[in-house]
Amino acid sequence: MGQYGACYPESVCARLRCVATRKKGKGAGRTVRIAPGPVTLKELAERLGLSPATVSLVMNRSPVADSIPQETKDRVFAAAKKFKYRPSFFARSLRAQRSFTVGVIVPEVSDGYSASVMSGLEDHLLQEGYFYFVVSHRHRADLIDEYPRLFLERSVDGLIAVDTPWTLMLSVPVVTVSGHNQVKGVTNIVLDHVRAAEVALKHLWQLGHREIAFIKGQEFSSDTEVRWANIEKAARQLGLPISSALISQLKGDSPSPELGYEATRKLLASHRPFTALFAFNDISAMGAIRALREAKLRVPDDVSVVGFDDIQSAAYQNPALTTVRQPLREMGRIAGETLLRRIRHPGADAGGGEIMVEPRLMVRETTCRVSNSVHPPK
Repeated sequence: MGQYGACYPESVCARLRCVATRKKGKGAGRTVRIAPGPVTLKELAERLGLSPATVSLVMNRSPVADSIPQETKDRVFAAAKKFKYRPSFFARSLRAQRSFTVGVIVPEVSDGYSASVMSGLEDHLLQEGYFYFVVSHRHRADLIDEYPRLFLERSVDGLIAVDTPWTLMLSVPVVTVSGHNQVKGVTNIVLDHVRAAEVALKHLWQLGHREIAFIKGQEFSSDTEVRWANIEKAARQLGLPISSALISQLKGDSPSPELGYEATRKLLASHRPFTALFAFNDISAMGAIRALREAKLRVPDDVSVVGFDDIQSAAYQNPALTTVRQPLREMGRIAGETLLRRIRHPGADAGGGEIMVEPRLMVRETTCRVSNSVHPPK
């Protein structure tokens, strides 16, 4: 703002940030250096020898910028960082008519499953200049119904639901991770559960295990029904009988190993022999190992244990956990990519659909071959 409230041109204002001259008093006529502030878009473009439009497209990650060479984009981002240039969020939102925010709904923020998915999701959203809000519903039906409305009131561009039952058709794109309901406009990122059941049971079968106990997931978990159906299918294909006495189910919504601990104690209380245990997830497998040890059973010498998910701590348990790896971080990244693609191109994938990812068996230290000298649990 100049004398009498007149506005200087932007280029003049930029120069005034760097140099000022005293007009009166002590030191009159002396040039005073002022610390430079962030450069303007025009100044940044001039330094790079590019047009302001090109720099704007790159900085705002416009789809049109896909045609700009990567080397040029790298130069723009490097110069923006060096000269502290930041595009105006509000100007960007007005131009694109988007808020550049998404909503993320999870059952529990702190559990290993959600944290791993969110890690991959966050990497992609931040890279693309998006911000996200995350809420946890703790399996409360009222919150699952309420949160989407609250997100829409805050003008999010889209939603991602992780391990959350989903039946809503919304005005914005929706992507689910481990969602199995077919809803118009919703894209599901799912694991190949057929393959997951096959690799886990075949591994135990090849080690000689025929009496296998199972810990099923909670009734409210999105994966429980589909995973159990495929375990039964894989068992039939192997000719492996499943005894109802060797099936226990997780109860409660705590992300603690305590649930697996209690489920395993019930299995042990049945006095039905088993030489292996296939748990619903890694957290419950950790609780199961504690219960087996308290019963004076060695893992894997007396009972082999297989988990599911391959959360970050699974490889660092003692003994290291054999588990079926879900590429959780990758699933989060795919969810982010899919959602942003649908936001930028509203007509694409409007019908939703499914994206399937492959599991992998991580053989570590909690499984071994059945020994004839092993005494089954009593």
